[in-house]
Amino acid sequence: LDSLIPLERMACTINKKWFLVRIMPYRTLENVIDGVVLTFSDVTELKTVEAEVVASRDFAQSIIDTTRESLIILNERFEVISASRAFYEKFHVIPSETVGRVLYLLGDRQWDIPQLHELLESILPKNSFFDNFKLEQNFPGIGQKTLLLHARRILGKAGSTQYILLTIEDISPGESAGDTGTPGRSD
Repeated sequence: LDSLIPLERMACTINKKWFLVRIMPYRTLENVIDGVVLTFSDVTELKTVEAEVVASRDFAQSIIDTTRESLIILNERFEVISASRAFYEKFHVIPSETVGRVLYLLGDRQWDIPQLHELLESILPKNSFFDNFKLEQNFPGIGQKTLLLHARRILGKAGSTQYILLTIEDISPGESAGDTGTPGRSD
């Protein structure tokens, strides 16, 4: 009543039911504030689904973090959705500098390579993949690296959301394997 600003809060009952509580000033026909109106919307199902999504995301991230290989998950705009702990350690970056950013713009744009663009940009529309794309690149702070990149399309729930899983294998120093990127198609 003092501020006349509507409020929204989540509230949990002792029975573990969740409600969205809205508190709004009540105006009379004469446009006089004469109290408040409280509404309670049951959002228990929404909170349950939200908790399941968070648990699933945390589970997937823990699997990604246990791999010794560098992994990156990209969305359809080539923004990093997630990366493995091995990626952060190998390339001396942190999540706040990586997640949400376009792969090609990371660091000093070391990943902004036309052939990599071409390979990645064909994965989602053509349902393709690639293996053994050899990348030789100088990374600030860690030096010259020879890497093999592999990428696959992965589907989200109900096949609607599509992501790209990019794995990065360090074959430095002096080892050579693979070719210049073998695209493929998975039907």
